[in-house]
Amino acid sequence: MAEKTLLHICCAPCSVTCIDTLRTEGIEPVGYWYNPNIHPVTEYRARRDCLIKYAREIGMELKLNDFYGLRDFVRAIYPELENRCGKCYEIRLFEAARFAKENGFDSFTTTLFVSPYQNHELLKEVGERAAKEYGIELLYRDFRPRFREGQQRAREMGFYMQKYCGCVFSEEERYIKRKK
Repeated sequence: MAEKTLLHICCAPCSVTCIDTLRTEGIEPVGYWYNPNIHPVTEYRARRDCLIKYAREIGMELKLNDFYGLRDFVRAIYPELENRCGKCYEIRLFEAARFAKENGFDSFTTTLFVSPYQNHELLKEVGERAAKEYGIELLYRDFRPRFREGQQRAREMGFYMQKYCGCVFSEEERYIKRKK
């Protein structure tokens, strides 16, 4: 029996090589969209809609927790704005673990493991805590070696390509860095 894995997906471009890798291993992931951190709502919709179209094209089942939760996200990270990434990982991975457990999955993972821009060790640690709390396996994979390949393929497929991680603070940092 094949493992039933929930794949938390931050965006379609990051999902490309993650899905390919899992399928190569004989795992048919079920995609899971839950990203209340993404700002503004137009950005949220662009990323979500691109993923919905891609999932349809590749025949991947996709579950949507379609909650634009900016206010709840900001409340959760305030006042520790410097630790917002860790809190963001917690918000999304604990929800993915809960959903996976309650819906009969054997494991969960995330496309966040593909990005060289994420704090990989913290992300893994948060995923392990979420797995332990919900009594489900974290299917850990370091997808980073295929990041550039996935981004290139996403461009070739005409995907919406975002310019920042997702939250209002990462968008702010993008403009500050550009100014320097």
